[in-house]
Amino acid sequence: MTDQVLKFVYFMFGDPKKNSLEHRLFNTVAFVNGALNIFGAFSSFYLENFMVIFLLNFVSGILLMGMYLVSRIKSVYYALFWPFNLTILVYLSSMWFFNGGSIGGNHYYFIPALVIATILLRNHNVWIVYLVYAAATAFLYATEFYNREWIKTYQNETERYLDAGGNYLFVQILTGLLIFILTRNLNIERKKSDSLLLNILPEAVAEELKRNDSVAPVRYESVTVLFTDMAGFTQIAETMSPEELLSELDLFFRQFDSIVKIHTLEKIKTIGDAYMAAGGLPLKNKTHAIDAVLCGLEFQRFMLQKKQERESKNLSFWELRLGIHTGSVVAGVVGTDKFAYDIWGDTVNTANRMESSGIPGEVNISSETYEQIKDFFICEHRGKIKAKNKGEIDMYLVKGIREGLFDIANPFQPNQTFLRFYGQIQRGEFPVS
Repeated sequence: MTDQVLKFVYFMFGDPKKNSLEHRLFNTVAFVNGALNIFGAFSSFYLENFMVIFLLNFVSGILLMGMYLVSRIKSVYYALFWPFNLTILVYLSSMWFFNGGSIGGNHYYFIPALVIATILLRNHNVWIVYLVYAAATAFLYATEFYNREWIKTYQNETERYLDAGGNYLFVQILTGLLIFILTRNLNIERKKSDSLLLNILPEAVAEELKRNDSVAPVRYESVTVLFTDMAGFTQIAETMSPEELLSELDLFFRQFDSIVKIHTLEKIKTIGDAYMAAGGLPLKNKTHAIDAVLCGLEFQRFMLQKKQERESKNLSFWELRLGIHTGSVVAGVVGTDKFAYDIWGDTVNTANRMESSGIPGEVNISSETYEQIKDFFICEHRGKIKAKNKGEIDMYLVKGIREGLFDIANPFQPNQTFLRFYGQIQRGEFPVS
């Protein structure tokens, strides 16, 4: 469906992002029933009591259209549930009396009407709906059985077949439209649910969870973990309101999310002002260390840009400590409530220590990561740095892409030579030392 058609459908019946499934369904059903009744008012001219049938169809159609407009414009529908259903019941009951009773075909409409009412009420006292519709049906059949003279019958068989056939046709149209509306809206809701799940879990993990109701832990022998933390966060945060603080973090983390996607890393989680991502999982690859370093350099470039903007306005700013380490991890999903995809292992702890031992504004990497990226990036050896609970660790600062591998117009951008070597690593043709 084209964007223009979707915009029109959302304009007419409600946007899935703003209106619930029931609200959109009410708008659609009220509009369709109203339109069908108004149209049907002009299709019964051959009947002897044409004017009565015309008024019943036309007035009920106008009432349903009015309910559609109130629901759509005022963004309410639940308060209109019983007026809507009573309008339908009064209309169908009147048509029963004035248009052939049980042989006229109007009773067909009770089936889709009950289905619509059940869906719209969504299990809230739905037994009342069943009781009302059952009582209405029993009343109409009992009245016809004991007081047949109250029912306006057809003048001849031709009149009966034309009217009953028309009713049957309209019920088919209404049922088909109802199924189409439900299917389309349920697909929209499914896409929303899938999108929400994919915001929590990687796609492969989400599919496994939907398929098996659980996720088996997976060991990855080589992944690269990236850790960040805002330097000076606590001091600056104390000068901001909670709303301002949340807005600032949201600004930075949204940009981080975008950069992580570009470099095919997987965001793992945020904890306060800390951000964690990893490359090489859940889909294994051979370029995860390069991807993580490119991502880290882009993080720091973004932070430098924001720093310069804030300095020009005499505003306080955060700087970013960033650490990267390569090694093995176990990944999976734990728990049943508010579950999340996470990774465990000494590699995670070491990446955290690389961050805490890092220098604000720099990309600090371990020797394990250095060995995998040294042919692509200029690195400065810091020597052995003492890290909490880890002893002394060899650390390197990544200063940028090597000469001959970056775009002349943009030293932060890999050139074609870089990308050719990168592709060779992906295919296993370029050995990483």
